[in-house]
Amino acid sequence: MAHDGAAAVPLLESSAKAGKPKRRNMYAFLYATLASMTTIFMGYNLALMSGAQLFIREDLGLSDAQVEVLAGSINVFMLASILAAGWAADHLGRRGTLVLANAFLTAGALATSLGGSYAALVFARFVTGVGSGFSVVVTSVYNAEISPASMRGFLSSFLDMFISIGLLLSYVSNYAFSGMPVHLSWRVMYAAGVLPPLFLAAGVLAMPESPRWLAMRGREADARAVLVRTSDTPAEADLRLEEIMKQAVVKETNKVTSGVWTELLVHPSASVRRVLVCVVGVHFFQQASGIDAIVLYSPLVFKKAGIESNAAVLGATVAVGVVKACFVLVATLLSDRLGRRPLLLASTAGAAAAMASLGATLCLGTRSSTATMAACVSSVMAFMVAFSVGFGPMAGTYSAEIMPLRLRAQGTSLGNAVNRLTCGLVSMTFISLADWITMPGCFFLYAGVAAAAFVFVYRRFPETKGRSLEDMDVLFAK
Repeated sequence: MAHDGAAAVPLLESSAKAGKPKRRNMYAFLYATLASMTTIFMGYNLALMSGAQLFIREDLGLSDAQVEVLAGSINVFMLASILAAGWAADHLGRRGTLVLANAFLTAGALATSLGGSYAALVFARFVTGVGSGFSVVVTSVYNAEISPASMRGFLSSFLDMFISIGLLLSYVSNYAFSGMPVHLSWRVMYAAGVLPPLFLAAGVLAMPESPRWLAMRGREADARAVLVRTSDTPAEADLRLEEIMKQAVVKETNKVTSGVWTELLVHPSASVRRVLVCVVGVHFFQQASGIDAIVLYSPLVFKKAGIESNAAVLGATVAVGVVKACFVLVATLLSDRLGRRPLLLASTAGAAAAMASLGATLCLGTRSSTATMAACVSSVMAFMVAFSVGFGPMAGTYSAEIMPLRLRAQGTSLGNAVNRLTCGLVSMTFISLADWITMPGCFFLYAGVAAAAFVFVYRRFPETKGRSLEDMDVLFAK
């Protein structure tokens, strides 16, 4: 359903304007931080291959096709746990599923560091992918459910912020261990990620369960205790609990997962169909705009521009990681002030311009000239800035906000499945696509996708800032 963006009629309208809190709720902040830290290790293991592939290729004699599979297959492997995450989160609890995710991340990092063959590394990527899938879905759901409306954008965007921190740490690890012997350097990079998830799992056990999950299990008193801590006022806690009980508990406790998937995919209502278009669309465009081509293959891009030494290339990726982490923080601070829609529009427009600039630099610049190398690194950084202020953190935030409560766990899984499939397609074809249409051609293609994403957001996305999740559920039911 298209409409003029300038005169857009909101899909969701708040029945009451949220009051401005005098201070941030520190309990909600602490719990969302603990939950989100799991995604640090997802980001670390996902992006570590960016620099590690330079050494793995030499150590094990891998081909371009094998490198593509190692780099991108984790996104495909994540599908198994992404699609199962809704079931796991409902049956094991949000907290229990995050502990399980950390166990898989530890096992995956250990298996990778010990891998002695291509097949062993692919298996290790599968194990890591399972943990990553659980972490990305359940963190998104938990943060949306624990947060008061006044902080929901801020806390929900923690997901991408902590993934970006993991990405930065992986780039630092690439650079720090690049001077070691080839057969040891990449193994030490992965070994560094073995123990931290175990310590975090213990921390996760210290945070409370989601109030919605507790209510779904009939534990109303426990749900209220969590809501009192994580709401701005006791009155807001009572209102949130009343709305959860009234709108969700009866349906959730009597609904089987197959019924949820039927409502999502087989017989969706008009309102659910509109939500699905937004959720699937934002996740598709986020990844199809080429973010993982940059995250995983920036060393190859910099070498294409003429930066020769591994140390210089990996140093440039560290700078890119710093920029991404910093500007995700900017988005985190601005999402509840400016709103989701303005950040997404600015982000998609900026991403399109930066990708076009990168394509033009590689196409028209003189290889190995100082100007070309500087323009290449600057264009990559500009893309990271644009992506990180909106597209990166807002896709998960927006999806979790607009999905009706009764469908939220499975709907979030579906959105993330589309996200990972698209990401896998981009990351497992970049080298081959660059051989076919040239590397500049790849970036011009991604620029076109980002421009299409701008149009999609402009025409279809309403603003959700400050609106309660329960209020959205009521409006979707109409």
